[in-house]
Amino acid sequence: MSDRDDLHRYGPAVVAISLERRRVCRWLLLPAAQLVAPAVAWSNVARIASARMWPAQEYTRVVLEAPVSVAHQVSTLRDPHRVVLELEGVRLTPELAQLPTRVQASDPYIAAIRFGTRAPETLRVVFDLKSEARTQLFVLKPVAEFGYRVVLDLYPLTPLDPLMALLEEKRDATGAEVKAGGAAPPPVADPKPEAKPQGRRRITIALDPGHGGEDPGAVGRRGTLEKDVTLAIGRKLKRLIDAEPGMRAMLTRDDDYYVPLAARVQKARRVEADLFVSIHADAFREARARGSSVFALSESGATSTAAKWLAQQQNAADLIGGVNLDGKDPALARTLLDLSQTAQISDSLKVGRHLLNSIGAINTLHKGAVEQAGFAVLKAPDIPSVLVETAFISNPDEELKLRSDRHQAQFAESMGDGIRRYFAANPPLARAKT
Repeated sequence: MSDRDDLHRYGPAVVAISLERRRVCRWLLLPAAQLVAPAVAWSNVARIASARMWPAQEYTRVVLEAPVSVAHQVSTLRDPHRVVLELEGVRLTPELAQLPTRVQASDPYIAAIRFGTRAPETLRVVFDLKSEARTQLFVLKPVAEFGYRVVLDLYPLTPLDPLMALLEEKRDATGAEVKAGGAAPPPVADPKPEAKPQGRRRITIALDPGHGGEDPGAVGRRGTLEKDVTLAIGRKLKRLIDAEPGMRAMLTRDDDYYVPLAARVQKARRVEADLFVSIHADAFREARARGSSVFALSESGATSTAAKWLAQQQNAADLIGGVNLDGKDPALARTLLDLSQTAQISDSLKVGRHLLNSIGAINTLHKGAVEQAGFAVLKAPDIPSVLVETAFISNPDEELKLRSDRHQAQFAESMGDGIRRYFAANPPLARAKT
């Protein structure tokens, strides 16, 4: 398809963005069925065209992108701990040679990266580890602007538990626990324990900053990445909720890395969240589209063509972010249950109306009512779940707002106000301790 065809089909805003390959998010502007089309621009040269790293506490991801499929294997060694990735028929390219410079001192897993050769045709990439880690290696086929991607994930031997992280965070905030490296205080004896009065339990909110890592989300004309905006707003909203008496919040991601859609839902269920709020700042085919929107799940089809289109784009995020389809966790597969979610949807619509009323005080509303569609990330059967489109990043005026720290804070404050209003009118039910 020519640029002229693109201009006719998608409009000048989309074409202007798509001209820059690495800043493009064109996959979000295509129907989901076209996401698996092969990339025709790649040549048949076995070379690593791009090398990227996404370090985080949850896991560190290394991505090597090539125009053709690359034969590979991985092994782990001890004393010292290291991971060796062998790439057949690959030479050390300038793009790959830059990978060691991208190792951050704060990376929880990788200490250094170096190269070697096992045979003239096989390149070795050696990852020196800070401690033993669990590895996962898989390949992503070409999609949108990406070629073949060899993905190496490094996980802690004991997976991070979002519930324990939330509890540890609370202990740190109250000072009840000593920081790492300090001596634990002796236990205080209580010879006459008294029954404490039963107060209202704390409300837990799961905040889900959309996209992350390999998946930048939508991209504004000024280069603003949706994944950066959603994380910034999510962090601000978390601080506001944590400061509210009787409430606490957790983030499904707290850094620039990708979390599969089902894993986001699983994290919310693990902490027994009372509400799930997915935060986005999407794009549309036309730059004049503007305003904030709130979406809930639908069991009977989308409430509008635009809602259906948006759900298709969001549900395709796993193709871009990168999910190992051959190594699915059975618990993860059970997260998105095919159950009647009538009660959940009813509560979600109530939350959505409160959010719209509050957000409408600081930004134009794209639609005055909560819309519905089949968003995969909203399918927790037991948690009211909404997706908030804070503004259109494809609109030049709204992109400026999304880039502004002050406006990000306003979006966070308005969402926090809507959440407080919802729970004031709908107190959560008592829940058995688990």
